[in-house]
Amino acid sequence: MSIYDFKVKDRKGNEVSLRDYEGKVLLIVNTATGCGFTPHYEPLEAMYKEFREQGFEILDFPCNQFANQAPGTEDEIHQFCTLKFGTEFPQFAKIDVNGENASPLFAYLAAEKPFEGFGNGPMSAAMDKYAAMNNQQFGDKAYVKWNFTKFLVNRKGEVAARFEPTVDMKDVRAAVAAALVKK
Repeated sequence: MSIYDFKVKDRKGNEVSLRDYEGKVLLIVNTATGCGFTPHYEPLEAMYKEFREQGFEILDFPCNQFANQAPGTEDEIHQFCTLKFGTEFPQFAKIDVNGENASPLFAYLAAEKPFEGFGNGPMSAAMDKYAAMNNQQFGDKAYVKWNFTKFLVNRKGEVAARFEPTVDMKDVRAAVAAALVKK
């Protein structure tokens, strides 16, 4: 199985093959408009503007499974993101990333790069608590622990890294830049 074997729905419900992104560096993110990490949209958009001409794409998948922080329709979410953060990267249909109805794409990504923790510090300890409470309902199908988990896919279609929302966005940017120079 490869990342390019997956098909997803765009925000209008049209099927999109990830094969369309073959040869590009991808950052695949589950997002939410009402989350404490929602400001990540700003550095994500900055990265997109800086790197898209070098073959970089961000694939944004809204998800409402974490404290109902992505309410609204795909159009409402898209309008929020474009008006508040000026996002231009592709935004797809709202999905589940955990449980019986989890997106096969996110189940695959999480199997390739499993959760290793939120890191150290007070924010990490708080996230451990929130994620544990939220993910009890999903058992062994709790693939993603919170909003704004990011998966980096290299030009060969390999899942190269996973970044939890507590990872500094400068570190995410550095990993993207490094992946772009590898052919």
